[in-house]
Amino acid sequence: MTTDTPLLEATGLTRSFSGHTVLHGVDLQVHHGELLSVMGPSGSGKSTLLYTISGMDTMSAGTVRFDGQELAGLNQKQLARLRLTSMGFIFQHVHLLKNLCLLDNVVLPAYLAGLAPRSDLNDRALQLMERTGVAALADRDVSEASGGQLQRIGICRALINSPTILFGDEPTGALDSTAAAEIMDILAELNADGMTLMLVTHDPRVAARTERVLYMVDGRIVGDRRQERYAGAHLDQRQTELSQWLMAGAPVRT
Repeated sequence: MTTDTPLLEATGLTRSFSGHTVLHGVDLQVHHGELLSVMGPSGSGKSTLLYTISGMDTMSAGTVRFDGQELAGLNQKQLARLRLTSMGFIFQHVHLLKNLCLLDNVVLPAYLAGLAPRSDLNDRALQLMERTGVAALADRDVSEASGGQLQRIGICRALINSPTILFGDEPTGALDSTAAAEIMDILAELNADGMTLMLVTHDPRVAARTERVLYMVDGRIVGDRRQERYAGAHLDQRQTELSQWLMAGAPVRT
């Protein structure tokens, strides 16, 4: 369920690299409880939008407000703390530390945040791993898990500090269709529990399961589609309707 006050708001967001502008004055609001996907061709600015709006990258112009705080007003230490404690990140490649077992990889962000004793952190990590079906792998090495299992570990790591929002950059991009569907089941369950999610994806089956789809071209949002909450049926129909919207030029629909 969403509220009227945005959790995350960008106004005139611009990002340039060496004289080349990647984001052109983007305006965007993300509300509490949304399940939002961002689509567009390669080079359209999807990942740059994700990294800039989350404070992982520095904006060139404009403003970003997260939960009432303007990111430009925070120093690097404050910004890092905000990302560590209030934001979760899932990437296409999980980037786990090979010298740590899977449980320790999940616990690491919470250990760095220092929010609770290590025993409590272990308990929370195991609860998350149980919820995502990978608790039996807690003592295993990174090399002993499949791609789908590692992505579940990545989700647990992203959730360990109970973030307000979860960002995903192609979270199913390296997975086969079965594993991708399983990961989306987990993300949809998190959203149903009230978590806000913003996912960059090329996969129309992923976008079809979200409630809102942004479409980007050349650093601009050219389409904004809202659709009913996915209830576990008629995914092919939703995907077809989404494809038709994209082929029509992704007109803004509020």
